[in-house]
Amino acid sequence: MISDPTPHIAARAQRTASVARTSGATIPGRRSLLRAALAGTTALGAGLAMGAEPAAAAPAAAARKRPTNAEEALRELEAGNRRWRTFRERHPDESPAVRQALTASQHPFALVLGCIDSRVPPELVFDQGLGDLMTIRSAGQVLDEAVLGSLAYGVLELQIPLLVVLGHQSCGAVKATVEADESGKKLPNHIQYLADQISPAIDRAKEGAARIDATIDANVRLVRARLAADPDLAAKVKTGELTIVGARYELTTQRVHGIS
Repeated sequence: MISDPTPHIAARAQRTASVARTSGATIPGRRSLLRAALAGTTALGAGLAMGAEPAAAAPAAAARKRPTNAEEALRELEAGNRRWRTFRERHPDESPAVRQALTASQHPFALVLGCIDSRVPPELVFDQGLGDLMTIRSAGQVLDEAVLGSLAYGVLELQIPLLVVLGHQSCGAVKATVEADESGKKLPNHIQYLADQISPAIDRAKEGAARIDATIDANVRLVRARLAADPDLAAKVKTGELTIVGARYELTTQRVHGIS
């Protein structure tokens, strides 16, 4: 338990006053105290600023070779996920030099459309850093105008060559959709919107937990197909400037694998 400091402060103030009276010294006036406080604040601010500068002045690390096409981007994501699941993360592109360079422009090499699940942050599961990935996340990778517009921006404006639709094991949005479909129960308004988008992917050939698991994969395929049919994205796919792939993250093994 933290004790009340008030008695100690009061006693210290009395001792200070007594010493001042004994020695003939006077207690500084309010203006003197204020000037001292301001001077101390200025010194502290200068210290913080000075403390931040040496890191920025450190020698820049060797430039990292960045993927320039979808094939190279996929290899980099695979290598990053391998590091992640074997606990050999590098946490790349976080240096002061990279942070400074990114203030001028960004050139992410992959787009990842993932789920909002807190256990599946793309930058971590692919062991990538600042400026490497453009990530868009919605429950169950559901598409709406905001998501589509964000994806289109990455492809059309930033010329990103790879778009990954990333589903994951034990997806809550998919589970809620399947269970609501089976029970006939209506979900809360905004959540029902998600279920309406996911429900065409329900795998009715399976039962129980197997149905939910199969629907996760089917939903990834459905979203990928919808994106491939978008006119702007389809044009980029046709010219070979864009590749759209489906993938799934396994919570139990931390492995990302492709879904054909």
